Amino acid sequence: MNWDLTYILSQVFIIINYILLALTYYAKDRKKVLILSFSSIVATGMSYIFLNAWSGLAMCVIALIRNIIFLLDEKKSGKRDTIDKKDIFILIILYIISIISAVFTYDGFLSLLSVFGTMIYTYSVWQKKTIYYKLLGIPVGILWILYNLYIMSIFGTILETILLICSITGYVLEKRKSKKQSK
Repeated sequence: MNWDLTYILSQVFIIINYILLALTYYAKDRKKVLILSFSSIVATGMSYIFLNAWSGLAMCVIALIRNIIFLLDEKKSGKRDTIDKKDIFILIILYIISIISAVFTYDGFLSLLSVFGTMIYTYSVWQKKTIYYKLLGIPVGILWILYNLYIMSIFGTILETILLICSITGYVLEKRKSKKQSK
């Protein structure tokens, strides 16, 4: 690993990404989660360009498309607690795009970690309740830690570990809140 300007810039962008992403686990509603996530994805994409991590970059493009679709749908349909046929169709389309992208960016099994992480994350933000997002952040975090190790992103690995802790904390806090409200 060479600590040249390109690598340093990749790590700066990955730090920005994880700051924004950590905030998502403390967001109170889905719209805030999507907006913060959108911003973090742009920073991640820049990092992956500098690292030549093409499967990760492809997943960022898919994630941007996903968040735009989800934000526009929420703006048009309003906040809903139920999943309808249109939601299922959107999820299937996003999964198909993820799989097609994986075929074109495949660079060994470990390059698929970003694909699996993106697909689980997509499912988590597709859900209407933030508790699923926070719970599924745990396996997503593990997959992205492994992917960051694979692409040798030091700060990506460290910060994804911190983000995993944020996900666990956010999930525990939400579970406690729901238990208090049910009493």
